[in-house]
Amino acid sequence: MQLLTAQQVLIGPSGEKLSPGAVLVDGEVIVAVGTVRDVESQAPRNVQLLEFPDGTILPGLINSHVHLAFGADKDIVDTLVRIDDSDLLQSMADRARQHAAAGVTTVRDLGDRRGLITRLRDSIERGELVGPRILAACAPLTPPGGHCHFLGGEVSGAEEIRTRIGYNAELGADVIKVMGNGGQMTPDGPGMADAQFEAEELRLIVEEAHRRNLPVAIHAYATETIAAAVNAGVDTIEHCTFVGVDGKPDVRDSIAKAMASAGIAASPALPSGWRQMWDMLGPERSQAIASRLKWLMAQGVPILFGSDAGVPISQHGDPVSTLELYEHIGVPPSTVLELATTGSARTLGLSDRTGSLRAGLAADLVAVDGDPLVDLQALRSPELVLSRGRAVVRPQSSA
Repeated sequence: MQLLTAQQVLIGPSGEKLSPGAVLVDGEVIVAVGTVRDVESQAPRNVQLLEFPDGTILPGLINSHVHLAFGADKDIVDTLVRIDDSDLLQSMADRARQHAAAGVTTVRDLGDRRGLITRLRDSIERGELVGPRILAACAPLTPPGGHCHFLGGEVSGAEEIRTRIGYNAELGADVIKVMGNGGQMTPDGPGMADAQFEAEELRLIVEEAHRRNLPVAIHAYATETIAAAVNAGVDTIEHCTFVGVDGKPDVRDSIAKAMASAGIAASPALPSGWRQMWDMLGPERSQAIASRLKWLMAQGVPILFGSDAGVPISQHGDPVSTLELYEHIGVPPSTVLELATTGSARTLGLSDRTGSLRAGLAADLVAVDGDPLVDLQALRSPELVLSRGRAVVRPQSSA
C-alpha cells in the first residue's frame, strides 16, 4: 500500500478539495481519500509513505484526442509508409509513456495503422509496459483516397462500411472514428470543408457502431457536416470548427443547442503549438477560434480536452500547453482542471473507472509541487505519476 499526503488534494470536480489531504492506494485502486488523520487511521503499519508538503495531488489528466502512430513531424505520411509494424509499435509505446510521464493517465487514440494501438493498449493493461489507459479507434473510416486513407480504413458503400466497423470491433476497438471532412495532412485529398460521407452513410455508421455498443467520433470542420453528424447521433465531434462553404465561420445556435440537448461533445483538439498556429492565422481568425470555443461552452455543449498530439504542431507529452489556451481565453484554472479530468471522464463514460480521486476508482493520479489552481505551470514537472497504481514518474525521495 501507498499513503500519499499533500498540502492540497483536488478530488476532481471544481471546488472539491482537501487542504491538507491524503490518498491511500492499494495496488491499482484508491481505497481511501480524506483528511490526513482519517486516511492514516486506515493505513497498515508497513505502508509506503509519500509526502508532498508543499504540493498538490490531483486526478490524472485525460487527453481525448491523440495519434500515437504520428511523430509530430512534417513527414508523417512518408514515415508511416516506410516504417514496419515492429518499429512503429515501439515508437507508439515510447510516445504513450511520454503522455503518462506528463501526467496524462488516459488517452483516446483516434486513428492508427492496422489496429496496432490495440496491441499496445493490451500490453499496458497486462502490465508488460508502463503507460496510460488507452481508448482505441483503430483505422478511421474514410472514402477511397480520403483523409488519412494511408491508415487503411478506406470504405465505399454500405457493405464496406459494415465490414470495416465489424473488423475494427473484432480488433478490440473502443470507439469508431469516421473522417467526415478532409484535412490538411492528406496530400491531394479532400479539403477541410469537403464532405466525405452522405447523411445516410453517417446514420449507417452510427447505427452499426452503436449496435456493437461502440461510440462514434467524427472528424468534422464544416457546419453542414456537423449538422449531419448531430442528426445521425454521433457521440463526439472532433475539431467542431463550424466552417462554412466559403471558409468563414458559420456558427449556428440551433446546432449547438441540439448537441447540448443530446449530450454530444465537442472535442476542439487544439494543438500544443496553438500559439504558433494563431501567429500563422493572424488575429482575426485566431479570435474566431477563441470566440467559437467560448460560444460552445456558453451553449452548454460538453467539451473534451484533447490536443491532437502527433500532428506537426502538437507534441506528445505536452498537455499543459493546450490547457494554457483555455486559460488564455478566460477559463479559470479550476474549470480547466475539471475539464481535463472529471469532465472528460464523464463525457467518455469513464467516471466509474477514473477522472476523480475516490475510493474504488483506479489509482490514476498526479502529484506536483505547488498549486495548479494558481498556476497551471505546476503541472509541467510532476513529482509522481501513478497510472492504475503503477509509477510512471517516481518521487526522488520518500519516507
